[in-house]
Amino acid sequence: MGNILFICGSLNQTTQMHAIARNLMDDHNCYFTPYYGDGIENLLAKLGLLNFTVLGGRHKRETEEYFFLHNLQVDLRGESRPYDLVVTCSDLLIQKNIRNKRVVLVQEGITEPESIMFHLVKWLRLPRYLANTSTNGLSNAYDMFCVASNGYADLFVRKGVHDRKLVVTGIPNFDNVKTAHDNDFQFRGHVLVATSPLRETFRLDDRIAFIKKCNTITKGRTLIFKLNPLEDVKRATREINKNAPEALVFAYGNINPMIANAETVITQQSTSTYVALALGKEVHTNLNIEELKRLMPIQNGGASASRIARICEQTLLTPLEVLMAKRKQAQPRLKRERADVY
Repeated sequence: MGNILFICGSLNQTTQMHAIARNLMDDHNCYFTPYYGDGIENLLAKLGLLNFTVLGGRHKRETEEYFFLHNLQVDLRGESRPYDLVVTCSDLLIQKNIRNKRVVLVQEGITEPESIMFHLVKWLRLPRYLANTSTNGLSNAYDMFCVASNGYADLFVRKGVHDRKLVVTGIPNFDNVKTAHDNDFQFRGHVLVATSPLRETFRLDDRIAFIKKCNTITKGRTLIFKLNPLEDVKRATREINKNAPEALVFAYGNINPMIANAETVITQQSTSTYVALALGKEVHTNLNIEELKRLMPIQNGGASASRIARICEQTLLTPLEVLMAKRKQAQPRLKRERADVY
């Protein structure tokens, strides 16, 4: 029996970590922590200056509430005991106390397009989080990376992830979206808008123009906005009320039933786009739909969590010194050689 630390983040990441842990709890001691940083990131988080990220604010609050509601064992920052394995939702930060541990990284959802900042981060070796999720997987500070699809495996290799670290497992929360049809969401036949926190993450967003575009697509149907958890709710709601006064605004709630009951889904840069495409909805998005279809998370009937748990078990059985040696030897490859489907 080993000790396993699950590093959570947003509520979506937290529920994914819990789903994986459920498959390991009978044989191992599983502990959970909100996402955390070291040094300057930790200081800024304590000062409340990173409340728009998973290091604080609503994300951290909802994660802690989830831990309490589900009676999970909590070890803040993973400082109370030694760990045989760490399962993390993101490698944009690699915390100091996990750098010499077995680490399994799990893809959360959609990754950001490669902007100029992505290339600057790679060329100048700047902190990966400056390019947001476009740099997921580039730390090389993990042993296995569980990803959503073969399309994503190819994408990560092209970015520089070592092919032998990738395994296509699917990802919890997005591997069985047809279950969203069984819901009690009160609206049907509407146009649903899933917004993105572009401004909160220091990217350009002409929100007024976007709202007006949504108005033109509505064509007499009910217009519903579901705000991203990272967004400034007051500002976003004020803008919608002014420019689409008949629209409904939801700041909380599971978006999947809202998508399932919709006729049309409008997104900016959201993993919800995958749900809409998988459910056969009419989709309007800032992203390339053909590319999204190629990257679509595999639908395996909800088996991703158990598949990732098996990867965790295999990693636990591998001597730590062997894994550390492989990390040092790992070099990016020009093409993908392997991304097995589990």
